[in-house]
Amino acid sequence: MVHASLRAIGTTADGPATVVRALRSALGPAGTLTVPTFTPANSDTSPEYLERVRGLDEDAVAELRATMAPFDPAETPSTMGLLAETVRQTRGAIRSEHPQTSFAALGEEAAKIIENHHPDCHLGEDSPLARLYDLHAQVLLLGVGFNVCTTFHLAEYRVPRPVRRRYNCVITLDGQRQWWTYEDVALNDGDFGTLGADFERLTPAGTVRTGRVGSATARLFSLRKAADFAQHWLPEHRPPGR
Repeated sequence: MVHASLRAIGTTADGPATVVRALRSALGPAGTLTVPTFTPANSDTSPEYLERVRGLDEDAVAELRATMAPFDPAETPSTMGLLAETVRQTRGAIRSEHPQTSFAALGEEAAKIIENHHPDCHLGEDSPLARLYDLHAQVLLLGVGFNVCTTFHLAEYRVPRPVRRRYNCVITLDGQRQWWTYEDVALNDGDFGTLGADFERLTPAGTVRTGRVGSATARLFSLRKAADFAQHWLPEHRPPGR
């Protein structure tokens, strides 16, 4: 699974397509490239939405809500950067159907990773993250930090008595646009930078491998090891109920 900033890498001959080809070449014919293709814009419980409605009056908010597009796995753009969008649009890619936290994958194990992503499970046992964990996948942070490491969210589901909350987003059901409300684990990435620094500092040498790709710093590590570390770290560092 790759999180990337193409701006951090620098100029490439054919833009993001070059990076996708390089990643697939490094993985080889038996490898699978997975990216998060999240779409928070169709939700009224996301920070993005709250920022959009800040300062608007009731009529303006109502107009905005009426025009918010429902999630369409084939068409809705991701907000996770150019690399994720390029993978999503690459021929042969498969995308999961979660209306807020979908993933896209290319390669031999794509269907196994992507299928059966339950709509009421963002990033837990019924998501591609758990399938990647089962497959002993690796995570590549390419020009980005641990603060965007989605893997740590899997640990939020695996701690004792995780905090839960309500989510609300726009979907299409039976051909009709509608708002849909569901409950899931409360996701919080506010301390992921600190968590990642401890993961890199406190695990044996070589657990996190670093290198350069263009102008970017890259980190490569086991998704399973990162999730397991976070599962023990979170209860020790987060107050109860957070």
